Parts: sequence; C-alpha cells; structure tokens
Amino acid sequence: MDEKHGPPLRGRPRRGPGELEASVLTALGSAPGPVTAGWVRKQIDPSLAYTTVVTTLTRLHGKQAVVRRRDGRSYVWRAVFDAAGLAARRMHRILDGERDRGAVLSRFIAELPPDDERLLQLGLDTTTTTKRGPGQLMTAALPGRAPCPARGSGHGGTASGGRATGSVR
Repeated sequence: MDEKHGPPLRGRPRRGPGELEASVLTALGSAPGPVTAGWVRKQIDPSLAYTTVVTTLTRLHGKQAVVRRRDGRSYVWRAVFDAAGLAARRMHRILDGERDRGAVLSRFIAELPPDDERLLQLGLDTTTTTKRGPGQLMTAALPGRAPCPARGSGHGGTASGGRATGSVR
C-alpha cells in the first residue's frame, strides 16, 4: 500500500497528483472540437468511471482550464490550457499568495538543476524579447545573482557563465 495515495483500486496503480487532469487536458487538446465527457473517457481509459471524468472536467472548469457549454442534457468541453498551461497557472496562484515574490522566485531559480535553468533562461530570453522588443532586454539581476550582461549569449544568465555560486540544493 502506498502511504501517500492509499491502496490501488481494482489492481491498478493509483495515478499521481495531477496525472488525470493532465490526461484529460491532453485528450481535449487533441479533440476535433468541443467533446463530451464520454469521448474524453474513451480517449483516456474506457475503464474509468464516467463520474470520475465528469468530476475531473468540473474541477478543471473551476480552475478555468476548460470551458463547457450545454448540449442537450449534458455538456461539451473544450480545453483553454494544455497541461503545461495549467501548471503555470498553479505556479502563478502560489506566487500570488506570497508576500515576498522576489524571495520565492530567487529561491526557486537558485535551486533549479542546470538543465532547467538553461530552459528557463531560453524562455526568458524569448519572452523578454517578445514583450519588450528587440534591443530592450531586461538585464536586472535577481537577489543573489550577478546581472547578466549579455542575455542570450550562451552564458546561462549569470556572471560566472552558468550556475550561480552558493546555490542551495
């Protein structure tokens, strides 16, 4: 028995947190248009209870990750976000609940593995260029990090050319 999730149901291993929501969003993302809960169930796992799928869709609707509209006596559903978009929304909600966003972001960045730091740097370079326009790149340093003199130059966003020194793991 898994202490965190309890015993598996009917011999199947229990899904991890968020896995069913991610599966539902993936199915909705591949849908030809708005679809029924039954359609989603067939795409994910026909052995799932219909009510499990409807509950998941309803929770995603509450998180504004899906939209629904009446179609007869039931609903048809469409994704607003993919699984990555939903995770990003959760991260935003967490940050919105913190008094010192800068400290949380600084700690998050300091504890990133090098590969994730590179991905974040690439994303920041792309987003910053898009939002601010070319030639107006943001170069301010977060607390505990040296300014990045040449973002996008392959130096990983720190003065030392990679990981910030003194990172907490």
